[in-house]
Amino acid sequence: MEKTQAEKRIAELTKIIEYHNNLYYNQDEPEISDFEYDMLLRELEKLEEEFPSLKAADSPTNRVGGSAGEKFSPVTHAVVMESLHDSFSHDELRDFDRKVREVAPEVKYVVEPKFDGLSVSCEYRRGVFVRGSTRGDGTTGEDVTDNLMTIKSLPKRLKDAPEYLEVRGEVYMSFASFEALVRRQEENEEKPAKNPRNAAAGSLRQKNAKITAERNLDIFIFNIQQVEGAAVGSHIESLEYLKRLGFPTAFYHVCDSIEDVISKIEEIGENRGSYDYAIDGAVVKVDSFSARELLGSTAKYPKWAEAYKYPPEEKPTKLLDIEINVGRTGVLTPVGVFEPVLLAGTTVSRATLHNRDFIEEKNICVGDTVLIRKAGEIIPEVLSVCEHAEGAVPFEFPDACPSCGSPVSREGDEAAIRCTNTDCPAQLMRHLIHFVSRDAMDIDGLGPAVLEQLSEAELVKSPADLYRLSAEDISALDRKAEKSAGNLIQAIEKSKGNELYRLIFALGIRNIGLKAAKLICENFLTIDDIMNASAEDFTKIEGFGSVMAESVHSYFALDGTRELIEDLKAVGLEMKPSHQKKSGGIFEGKTFVLTGTLPTMKRSEASKLIEEHGGKTSSSVSKKTSYVLAGEEAGSKLTKAQSLGITIITEQELLDMINNN
Repeated sequence: MEKTQAEKRIAELTKIIEYHNNLYYNQDEPEISDFEYDMLLRELEKLEEEFPSLKAADSPTNRVGGSAGEKFSPVTHAVVMESLHDSFSHDELRDFDRKVREVAPEVKYVVEPKFDGLSVSCEYRRGVFVRGSTRGDGTTGEDVTDNLMTIKSLPKRLKDAPEYLEVRGEVYMSFASFEALVRRQEENEEKPAKNPRNAAAGSLRQKNAKITAERNLDIFIFNIQQVEGAAVGSHIESLEYLKRLGFPTAFYHVCDSIEDVISKIEEIGENRGSYDYAIDGAVVKVDSFSARELLGSTAKYPKWAEAYKYPPEEKPTKLLDIEINVGRTGVLTPVGVFEPVLLAGTTVSRATLHNRDFIEEKNICVGDTVLIRKAGEIIPEVLSVCEHAEGAVPFEFPDACPSCGSPVSREGDEAAIRCTNTDCPAQLMRHLIHFVSRDAMDIDGLGPAVLEQLSEAELVKSPADLYRLSAEDISALDRKAEKSAGNLIQAIEKSKGNELYRLIFALGIRNIGLKAAKLICENFLTIDDIMNASAEDFTKIEGFGSVMAESVHSYFALDGTRELIEDLKAVGLEMKPSHQKKSGGIFEGKTFVLTGTLPTMKRSEASKLIEEHGGKTSSSVSKKTSYVLAGEEAGSKLTKAQSLGITIITEQELLDMINNN
C-alpha cells in the first residue's frame, strides 16, 4: 500500500474505532462483535508499524478506549490501569515469549481466564473499603463506590489487612443473572441487554445503586495495584495473599514454557461452556515482579502480559420451523427452531428471529441452512442464510393471532406486529405472569403453572380477580395442599400493601419499565394524579421522552384501564405513595426548574424534597417558573432564566428556605 493510501485508511480506521470505542466503553451499546473490533484495531496497528511517521500521538492504539463519564465524580488513578495487547494465534504468543526472554531469560508464566466484564479499582484503608472506581481511560475513571458496595462477593472489611491496599478486579454478571435479566426485559418488552458484559457495565454505572443491587453483579479480583504494610514479590504470591484476605479470585495455572502456556490456554477454551461467567480469552502474565520492572510498558500495554482472544464460534444448522409467540402487550415474536447444535459449550435448538423485518432482510425460509452463533457466549442469534432449501418459499407472517385468531396490525414505523384483541388468552397469561413477578406485585408462590390452572378453571380473568381468590379455590386445584393454599392467600393479601410504583410497573404499560415506574411515582403521589395527568405533564419528568409520556397517558385514558383501577381499589389495594406531600407547604404554588450537577443531592432527590413541601418541578424554563435551582455546569436553562429575570438559587439556599421555615 502506498503512503497516501495508508494515510487515508489510517484516518478512516481511527474514526471508526473512536466511534465504536464510545459505544462500547461509554454507552455500553456496541454495534459490532469484539472480534470485528479487534480486527479493526489490528489493521490500524499493522499500518502504523509499516508507516510509523503516520502514527498520531493520540492514536487509539496508544490509549484505553474508555473515558470518565459525567454522571460520576472523576477519580485519578495513582497507578495507571493499563490495557493488554491481544494475540490471535499461537505464533503470536511465541513471539511474545521471545521478546520477554530477550530481557528476562528465566521466567515463569501465570495463565488466567480473561473475563468479559468491566475493570475496576477498589481501595481499602486499614481494612475498610473506602472507594471504588472504573478504569475509564486508564488514568481517570468514575467513582462508583456506592454501586460496588452492592456486590455481595466484594469484601467491605478485611481481616489482618495492610495499612493501604488498592486492588484491581473485573465486575461481571453471571450467565444465570443475565438470563434472568433478559427474561424480565423481554417480558416487559424492553430492549434486552446484548451480552453479560454490557449488562454488567450498564448496571455498575447506574445512578441509582438500588438498581445495581437488583442486577446481582459479581467480581473477581486479579491484581494488586499498590500496597502499604505488606510485601509480595510475585504474581502468584499476590493472588494467594488476596485469597487470604478474603477476595474472590479465579483459577490460574503456572507454566514454565510458552508451549505449556498454549496448552493451558486451549484447555481453558475447551472448558468455556462450563463456566457461569463470560470469558473472551486467556491472559498470560510474567510471574516475577522484578522481571516485570525490567520489561516495562508501552504507552498503552505492559510488556510483561499478553491476552489471547478466542475466535467467535459460529456453526451452520438447519432451520426446522418458525413458531410465533404472543407477548403480554400482543407483540407477535417469531422464534426459530433448529436442528440441535453444540455451540460455546451448550446445545442450541431455538433462537428469536426478532420480527418480520428481520426475517425479510435475511431472506430466511423454513428448511434453510443458517449460520448461528452465541452473542456474548450466551444468546443464540442467526447471522445469515448459508443455503436455501430446495423449493424454499419466503416465510409468511400470519395476519391473524395464533392464540385467539384476531386480526394483527402494525402501527406506523414500528417493527412490532400486534394482536388487536386485548382479551387474547396469550396476552392475559403473560400479563398475569408479569403482574405477580418479583419486581411487580411480588406475589410469592403464584407462578406460571398455578396461573394457568386458575385461568383454565376460569377463576382469574383479570389481575383484580387474584384478590378475590379464596384458599378453597386454590386448594381445589391439582396437588394444592391446604397449607400451601393458605400461604398463597397470605402472599396475595400482603401485596395489597405494596407501594404504588410496583402497581404501575405491574400494569405492563408499553415502554414503561421498573425505573420509569419509579420516576412516575416520584413525581405523582396517587393513582388518580397519574390517571388525570396529561402527556405534557409526563414529559416534565426528567428522563422521560415523548414516546414514554404518550404511552402512559394513552394507557390511562382507556376505559378498560380505569375500570381495572377501580376494580383494584375495590378489592383493597392500598397503592401507597412513594413520598408524602405536605399540604400548604412553603413551596405551594411555586414551580422549580433544576439544572446542572448539585453538590450533595441528585436532581431527583431535590425534586422530591420540593414536592414534599408543596412545590412543583418542570423540565423547561418559562415566565411561570418561580425558581431555577442551579448546580455546576448549568447550561441553556440557566441562561434563559437569567434573560427572563427568574430567581436563581443554589442547593444550600433551597435547604435554608426549608430549614428557616
